Amino acid sequence: MVSTDLLSALRTLNRADKLHVMQFLISELAQQEVDLLKPGMSYPVWSPYNAIDAADAMLQVLKNAEAADNG
Repeated sequence: MVSTDLLSALRTLNRADKLHVMQFLISELAQQEVDLLKPGMSYPVWSPYNAIDAADAMLQVLKNAEAADNG
């Protein structure tokens, strides 16, 4: 959790210093993202293709909404 002292200190910074802090934090976040992916590993990616159950559930929701609007 971010301390109130840190937030107060950030509020007092001038525009250039705030931009520098943002650049630093973005760089840190980008580095953490790089560290998440390991070379040579495979990572599953979900795709909506062949998601028959999900399509059926959505169709049922749409039918129920249409019936509610008409009834």
